[in-house]
Amino acid sequence: MLDQLNFARWTIAWDEFAGAALALGVAVVAAWVLYRIVFTIAHRLTRMSDSLANELVVDSIRRPVKWSMIAIAVTIAAQNNDALAAVWEPLARFLRPALLGWIAYTLVKAFTAAMELRLESSVDPVAVRSRRTRISILSRTATFAIVFITVGLMLFAIPAVQSIGTTLLASAGLAALAVGAAAQPALKSLIGGIQLALTEPLRIGDLVVVDGHTGRVEEIRMSFIVIRTWDERVAIVPTTQVLEQTFENWSRRNEMLTGPVMLHLDPATEIEPIRQEFLRFLGEQESWDGRNASALMTDAFPESVQLRLAMSSRTIGELFDLRCAVREHMIEWLRTEMPGALIRHRLEVEAANQRSAPV
Repeated sequence: MLDQLNFARWTIAWDEFAGAALALGVAVVAAWVLYRIVFTIAHRLTRMSDSLANELVVDSIRRPVKWSMIAIAVTIAAQNNDALAAVWEPLARFLRPALLGWIAYTLVKAFTAAMELRLESSVDPVAVRSRRTRISILSRTATFAIVFITVGLMLFAIPAVQSIGTTLLASAGLAALAVGAAAQPALKSLIGGIQLALTEPLRIGDLVVVDGHTGRVEEIRMSFIVIRTWDERVAIVPTTQVLEQTFENWSRRNEMLTGPVMLHLDPATEIEPIRQEFLRFLGEQESWDGRNASALMTDAFPESVQLRLAMSSRTIGELFDLRCAVREHMIEWLRTEMPGALIRHRLEVEAANQRSAPV
């Protein structure tokens, strides 16, 4: 009698296991077939589009959507099979928020890549820097929010964590003060990053001078900004410093700048020939954009005069090269054509020669 009872229980358990396995297999196969049909249609539609961004988005969400469709199919099957539900539901509490967060994360990354891809066709460098900065900051903000919410939902699936959360909610006033004090730096950086994205005092690719460091903005994070200097050093500047202190942005609207070359000459130098030679040489340079060209005596001292040669260019890099070329040419021209214009330290010895001359 006991053997018959055990055999009956074993038969029932085997039937339940076989039914659960069959339901699981049917659900997985059905979800996989539906996934193949949906993405086959989606790929055909994206191939009909002229934009590569659509195909990039579809390719990015393939894996999370596939597993999400399988999870949905298994959940539907578990509603009609108690044995499968007993195994699946504890796992689904973690998998459902994880898969949802995975889809949201890949969507953010895909749309970020698609928008950056579209920026490559833009001809306005200022607009490109502006959009790239906003995309970078807002995508990181969205990623942080998605990860934070996903982890929170997964943790609240644990009964012990739920009880801790209920206890914390009961003392919400004290908890809010403690969390607010601990999270103040992080929240300040988060708000500062969003403020940078909206107001755009600087953007990725801008040439800036921050805290004595001159270089290109290479990366903008929530808490810091990466500046690459001309000698390939990296300066890490806190985001709050940019928002609270003065800094220089040399490419805020565009990269067209005017730069000087300073010449210190003898006070007896004739200025007009130097001015004419400077304008002649400048007119032959392709990097000069024709906006500004002037040679002005900006200061005079007892032993020298200061001549400022001002010129303009389309980009900051071209301006630097142009200034170096003008400086080198003018010094060489003065050395050969007007050597008296170059400053020398002189010693008047005429009176000493007269005193030492034989009577």
